[in-house]
Amino acid sequence: MKPLIPVLKATPKVLPGETKPKVDTEVLSSIAPEFLEDSFVYVHCYFENTSKDMLIRVWRTTYLIDRFSGSKSQLVHVENISFAPMWTLIPDNGTYNFLLVFSALPKSCKQFDLIEEIPQPGGFFVQNIQRNERDVYHVNI
Repeated sequence: MKPLIPVLKATPKVLPGETKPKVDTEVLSSIAPEFLEDSFVYVHCYFENTSKDMLIRVWRTTYLIDRFSGSKSQLVHVENISFAPMWTLIPDNGTYNFLLVFSALPKSCKQFDLIEEIPQPGGFFVQNIQRNERDVYHVNI
């Protein structure tokens, strides 16, 4: 299976000074057609590293959970971070960013949590993320 390459949704209105995301036609043509019909949720994560030689990873059991219905959106793609059991060494003393791409949330969802369900302490957990029209989010981990 070809790796999933996220496609950003363009906003219907562009504010002055704001640019629409652009997706190269080569990228679009390389995506499997069944994925073009789906909606995705993009979560840009920022991790403030105050240590030396810090390692980070994400488990495949990371979800977005609708606070009302309990529905789970699956993690389908990551960028700039490794899936467990592999680790990613991150730069010392700075903010490290990575992208998590999830399957669509229910249309009725207004608020959700980001949760990494793992069999040990220290999983990602961000509560009460307010849903927006673009389904693009920025969170501090």
